[in-house]
Amino acid sequence: MDVELIEIREFLASNAPFDRLPDAALDALPQRLSVRYLRRGTAFPPDDDDTPCVYILRRGAVELRDDDGNLIGKLAEGDLCPSPCGKGAPNMAGLSGQTAEDTLAYLLPCEELDRLREAHAEFAQHFDTSVSDRLRRALDTMKDDAAGTALMTVRMGDLLNRPLVQGGPDISIEQAARIMSEARVSSLVLTNDDRLLGMVTDRDLRNRCIAAGVSPQEPVSGIMTERLHTVRADTLGFEALITMSRLNVHHLPVLDEHGVRGVVSTSDLVRVQSANAVYLVGDIHKADSVETLASISGRLTELQIQLVHSGATASQIGQAITAVTDAITIRLLELAEAELGAPPVPYCWMAGGSQARREQSSYSDQDNALLIADHLKPEDDAYFKTLARRVNDGLDACGYIYCPGEVMASNDKWRQPLKIWTKYFNTWIKRPEPMALMLSSVFFDLRPIHDPEGLFGELAERIHTMSKKESIYIAYMAANALKHRPPLGFFRKFVLIRGGEHDQTFDIKHRGIVPVVDLARVYALSAGLDEINTIERLKAAGASRALSSDGAANLVDAHEFIGTLRMRHQAEQLKRGEMADNFLSPEELSPLERGHLKDAFALINTMQDSLGQRYQAGRFA
Repeated sequence: MDVELIEIREFLASNAPFDRLPDAALDALPQRLSVRYLRRGTAFPPDDDDTPCVYILRRGAVELRDDDGNLIGKLAEGDLCPSPCGKGAPNMAGLSGQTAEDTLAYLLPCEELDRLREAHAEFAQHFDTSVSDRLRRALDTMKDDAAGTALMTVRMGDLLNRPLVQGGPDISIEQAARIMSEARVSSLVLTNDDRLLGMVTDRDLRNRCIAAGVSPQEPVSGIMTERLHTVRADTLGFEALITMSRLNVHHLPVLDEHGVRGVVSTSDLVRVQSANAVYLVGDIHKADSVETLASISGRLTELQIQLVHSGATASQIGQAITAVTDAITIRLLELAEAELGAPPVPYCWMAGGSQARREQSSYSDQDNALLIADHLKPEDDAYFKTLARRVNDGLDACGYIYCPGEVMASNDKWRQPLKIWTKYFNTWIKRPEPMALMLSSVFFDLRPIHDPEGLFGELAERIHTMSKKESIYIAYMAANALKHRPPLGFFRKFVLIRGGEHDQTFDIKHRGIVPVVDLARVYALSAGLDEINTIERLKAAGASRALSSDGAANLVDAHEFIGTLRMRHQAEQLKRGEMADNFLSPEELSPLERGHLKDAFALINTMQDSLGQRYQAGRFA
């Protein structure tokens, strides 16, 4: 093969979808191509183009316009130009094209393209599936490539491999023990007309009956646990095990739309797979000092690395790491209260940002606030100020650095009674100035971490009632959500940072993840949805018609794909002993991953444009 053909082969091998062809097909392909040079301003496809073919841009650029002359896109080096090559190939329906600069292209006859598609299934997939399908397939491949996901994928309903063992509340303790013994189970569900009333376990029989001297002939209802924590049949095993550890329970009734399906125990889950995050949470509950908590939190980097290697997605990793952060926060509050005494009035510790959304990585700062009961007295604030400072300092010692914008409970402004928080939100919603919009982006993602008296529910209800009625405010939030754009130029080239420490990279968090987070927040606010997690918001918005079901699914896939690339990037840095960051170089990715990332960015851009048109966002920018 001469030098010119070798250069063409290498070019094809570095661009999708030709990078999916085997070596033999790539070796033969350059000889089947023709080369064409088009001057700037040439109609595209050229008027004298008699042979149906697909154009592969080697150099130059092509502008595409709709029937009204609006520029809808540009194609550049490596792109396939629209062609008449049939199903799956890009086509010029409703479009007109023109070269924007002198352009060199390789021409592949349609019959040759059809032959390649027939002979090579992976190559054909590029044409046989939509952008959203390709992105979903890429996510599935990411999950399939790694082993050991176990609790990351198993659902609670899948673990119920025996009939439900149940009894009525009026049977005796002795009868309950006999039923459990005969069924060889460690718990008995107590129901009445399929309604869950309570549960009794081996531990209850020991502690509440035998050790307490209660007669075995007494009704079992006297020793049962009534206020039960339950999970749904579609709950992931990983999430259930985290819940068990956090609540210090060993059995969880599993519910579906028909009622109680069964009970899952910790031993059931441990048999599936040991869960490092759960062990961390268990250690946290036993920690007796900030120093011990800091030592435990140091293992978060290893947790992220292990989860990435196990094939976990960004969503699953975020859930695991956030569960550890929640546990550390709660333990710091417990240690502070042990020193300061009981709080003078009820309070709620609220998390914001990625912790609130359960989307943390091991590289996170802290965002939090304090909601206090309205009957707070002026002299009570000294207690809460000290409490907040202890917890904020403790979180910093555990690696959650102080918020650069001081959105922390130790800041007097963000440590307020319910009536002041209500006033804050009312002001932000009624007067959506730039600072108000910035604060709204932070505080519309609040989640209660410690709220023994349920103060947060009333605040959340007031917020949703106020925001849902203010369409102008939603329009301002929509305009604000369009300020973070994916780093993809008109020519489908990554827009990179030039110069400085992060030369030739882009910020995958602020340019890839934040745009989806912002979109999901606007959709949730417009529909008055309670969800905080980004994926849950998108799914709920799709179900409520605030967003099309396809749009919701596409954004979920884009968010998961981009987030998973970010988690992998950080894991590689942590393995090398470096500080994790969000600056990703396209060179870190394979050609296929770069192509999928461009697809994800393009989907986000499209959804942002759609949101902007819906709310006429340009008027509110």
